[in-house]
Amino acid sequence: MFSKSSKFVACLTSLTLVGAIVVTSQANASFKQANPIGAALKMPTSPVTLNLVDVAGDLQVVQPMIENYMKRYPNRLAAVNFETGDATEVAGKLKAQITAGKLQIDLLLTGNDALAPAMEMGLLTKIFPDYNYQLGTSVSRYLPGAKLMWDQAEGYAIVDDFGNYGPLLQYLPKSVANPPTTPAALLEWVKANPNGFTYGRPSNSGPGRAFVQGLPYILGDKDPQDPINGWDKTWAYLKELGKLIPYYTTGTGKSMRELAAGTKKIVPSSAGWDVNVRAIGTVPKESKVVAFEKTTWMMDATYLAIPKGQTADKLAVSLDLMKWILTPLQQAYAYDDGYMYPGPAVIGVKPYMAPAASRKMLRDYGRPEYDALLAKYPALPQLPGKKLGAMFEKWDKEIGGDKLK
Repeated sequence: MFSKSSKFVACLTSLTLVGAIVVTSQANASFKQANPIGAALKMPTSPVTLNLVDVAGDLQVVQPMIENYMKRYPNRLAAVNFETGDATEVAGKLKAQITAGKLQIDLLLTGNDALAPAMEMGLLTKIFPDYNYQLGTSVSRYLPGAKLMWDQAEGYAIVDDFGNYGPLLQYLPKSVANPPTTPAALLEWVKANPNGFTYGRPSNSGPGRAFVQGLPYILGDKDPQDPINGWDKTWAYLKELGKLIPYYTTGTGKSMRELAAGTKKIVPSSAGWDVNVRAIGTVPKESKVVAFEKTTWMMDATYLAIPKGQTADKLAVSLDLMKWILTPLQQAYAYDDGYMYPGPAVIGVKPYMAPAASRKMLRDYGRPEYDALLAKYPALPQLPGKKLGAMFEKWDKEIGGDKLK
């Protein structure tokens, strides 16, 4: 792997050497002058071990990048303990650890669901602008959509992969001949097909979250960015739809398994989930997706954050690891099995750079129509911080919190 990487870097450097040296030198000088503390960080004299908790289901994407870093820099990073957790519980665990002065989580891999409360509770290290010297050049290469998602992190995290556009509706053609393409048509379809539709709890399901957040734009609510005071049509619709839904799933995985088993005929999906569940065999390859007419895409991203209280040695390695993850060669791993389709968050990453398995996955399970479909409608970041949390709370209280399965 590294011989190929070296050849690619050498080629790239030869093409852009003069411009890159000038731009990078100017950028580094600016960051160093503005952030002397960040610039002073040094690598540890002996390798550290980091504990990473994934509450976004994104470990399959990021773990290879981290393992590549360990191979390249064994003198910096000895090992990483990978664990998974619940997005609804991790902020509470972090708070307890930080309060007790016994931090056990060094890196948090999360969606915006757990990121929002962790930021609000002051549990994360402020990365930007404090450590622009380490990461400023890296985040300057974000794709426009990834940049919008990164902005929502308010300096407390990096975006490590990006895409996963929703809402979509996923179905099996043998079960649904004419899928609904408007919210009104979906409501009528559910009336005619009792128990045929469900979606995941928004606080724990990316497609469920995109489905709910997309409705205000489609239904013409007065303020799609205000879930409490601006979503009158959306909440009325969700309540009416909810009368026909016996239960909501606790996560997207269960919704997809029910679709595959035939116990549900239509479930909300997203570009990433659609490609991934077919690639890994959870849902039959022949399943189809359809978008609502005049929809607005809700972009998604996964973030990597550093909890407060990390030692200086671990902090230095964590920042260096983030820089590594945002290099084009490592970002090519974000194509993965399509989980965050397309996946890469920075410019200059092409499918041919991905591992062979990812290239084959894109050939076999990618949808050629996605390029045109995703370009057809506007794309926006999901609700920020407190607004997202308020939406979760209102949904749990008024829509489906007591009907989870």
